[in-house]
Amino acid sequence: MTALGLPDTIQACLFDLDGVVTKTAVVHAAAWKETFDAFLRGYDGQRPFDAVADYDEYVDGRPRADGVRAFLDSRGIHLPEGTPNDPPDAPTVHGLGNRKNVLLLEKIRTEGVEAYDGTLRYLAAVRAHGLRTAIVSSSANCRDVLRSIGAEHFFDVRIDGVVAAERRLPGKPHPDTFLAAAHDLGVEPSRAAVFEDALAGMDAGRAGRFGYVVGVDRVGQTDALYAHGADTVVKDLAELGGKQ
Repeated sequence: MTALGLPDTIQACLFDLDGVVTKTAVVHAAAWKETFDAFLRGYDGQRPFDAVADYDEYVDGRPRADGVRAFLDSRGIHLPEGTPNDPPDAPTVHGLGNRKNVLLLEKIRTEGVEAYDGTLRYLAAVRAHGLRTAIVSSSANCRDVLRSIGAEHFFDVRIDGVVAAERRLPGKPHPDTFLAAAHDLGVEPSRAAVFEDALAGMDAGRAGRFGYVVGVDRVGQTDALYAHGADTVVKDLAELGGKQ
C-alpha cells in the first residue's frame, strides 16, 4: 500500500460528493423526508419516510428520479413518469423529484455547505502524489456546491447529474458514471479507486470492477458498506494517511 493507503497500482481517484467531500448527505435526507412525508399523507396507512433506513436503501447516491421510483415501489405506489421539466407540485415521478430539489436548494441557501476537512487534506495529498482525480455525483448541483466550498480545482473531471443526463448515463448503482470518469481521465477501471459513502455507490464500484473501493462510513453502516463491495471502510479519509 502507498502513503495514500491505496494499492500501488492505483493511478486515479474517483470521489462521490455528498457524504464524502461535503456534509450535505444529512441535508439531502431532510429534504427527501419533507418531500415524501407530505406526499404520503395522501395515502392511508403509509408510515412516514425514514431519513436513515429508507434514505440509505432507496435514494442515497441515486439520481433523483431513480430514488423516487425506488422508494415509491417499496411502498407499492406508482406515479406517471412525467418529464424533467415538470413543476414541483406535479403528481409525477419527476415532479416529486423536482420538489425535493427545491427544498434542498433552499436548505443549502439558508444553512450553507461544509466540506470534510479530512477529505480536503486527502485530496491535496492525492494531487501532490500525481494521481488524477474526478468527482462523480448524481447531483445536478455538483459544480455549484464545489465552487461554494472552493474545491473545484481539486478535480480534473466532473461527472455529475448534468453530464450524466447529457450522455444518457444510468446512475448508481450502475457503474456507468464512474466508468465515464475513468475513461475521461484516461485510466483503466482496474487502476482507479472509488470513494463512496452510499450503498448504491459501493454496488457501482463492485459492478465496474474498479481497482479499489473505499467506503466512507459517516452514519454507522460499516458492515453494510463491506457487504455491498467495499475493500476497506473508514470514518474519515484522513485515516488512509495521505501526508503531503
